Amino acid sequence: MEFKAKDIAALLGGVVDGDPEVIVNNVSKIEEGKPGTLAFLANPKYEHYVYTTQASVVLVNKTFEPAHEYACTLIRVESAYDAIATLLQMYEDMRPKPQGIEQPSYVSESATIGEKPYIGAFAYIGKGAKIGNNVKIYPQTYIGDGVTVGDDTIIYAGVKIYSGCVVGKSCILHAGVVLGADGFGFAPEGDHYKKVPQIGNVVVEDNVEIGANTCIDRATMGSTLIHKGVKLDNLVQIAHNVVVGGNTVIAAQTGIAGTTKVGENCVFGGQVGLVGHLTIGAGTQIAAQSGITSNIPEKSVLRGSPAFDYPKYQKCYVMFRKLPEMYGLLRDLEKEVANLKSK
Repeated sequence: MEFKAKDIAALLGGVVDGDPEVIVNNVSKIEEGKPGTLAFLANPKYEHYVYTTQASVVLVNKTFEPAHEYACTLIRVESAYDAIATLLQMYEDMRPKPQGIEQPSYVSESATIGEKPYIGAFAYIGKGAKIGNNVKIYPQTYIGDGVTVGDDTIIYAGVKIYSGCVVGKSCILHAGVVLGADGFGFAPEGDHYKKVPQIGNVVVEDNVEIGANTCIDRATMGSTLIHKGVKLDNLVQIAHNVVVGGNTVIAAQTGIAGTTKVGENCVFGGQVGLVGHLTIGAGTQIAAQSGITSNIPEKSVLRGSPAFDYPKYQKCYVMFRKLPEMYGLLRDLEKEVANLKSK
């Protein structure tokens, strides 16, 4: 489909700076822009591409002040990042969506299926499962007995949802997600370990997105709970009885051990590790590859393993990088002191 710059600006509440009649029919990254495409500038580090990009139209913030001449047409909006997200969502909504129940697939007679479903080939839906309206279940998905899936949720290929788990409305579960596998519970018994039965479930509230191959274990008792609006990246491990507060964002390869409670609006970088039975205060930010071993107060900003206050870590890191030189100076001083003593 083709759109004029003025039409895009009207849609986004923006202002055209350049040719309002220029036409685009695709999108591109600003550094790889091609004629006839729309790009965007949200990160100031990429500003220099505005002056060289071949993209016909570029979305920029209203506050953008060009330092050099440019050939593209600009559309000034409140937030270029939000604007491109809006356009991409509109494009996604316009794409045709699959419907119906493909064969071969298995749907238990006691399962309840809502209106306008899509159930892909080789999917399995167990006894007593309740599937809401407009739910999309892609091929080779396993929905266990008694599972509940809310309206407008998308479950991509190869997802496994064990019995008794609950998934809310408007969630997205990407390929390979596992909800409700047993928590890592074993009791020492002599020279071996005895398995502790895990009889709880996983509850995922509304508007949660879970990345590919992420695993959320069922609770030993009660529920492992993912609150509304949480976004989990690929390859995240959430252990038994963990609670993740609303609108928290967790990047790839993070692991949270059992029974830890994470507050709302937290942000975790990649490969963060949290030991069990902790409380992480709301609004906490943890830098990538940090290790958390103690309770954290609200709105903390941490880095390191074990992690501590981010500004202090930065100062310590500066000193750490200088340790080889400092060690050399220390050795020289020791030699000088030894020479002075010998005299």
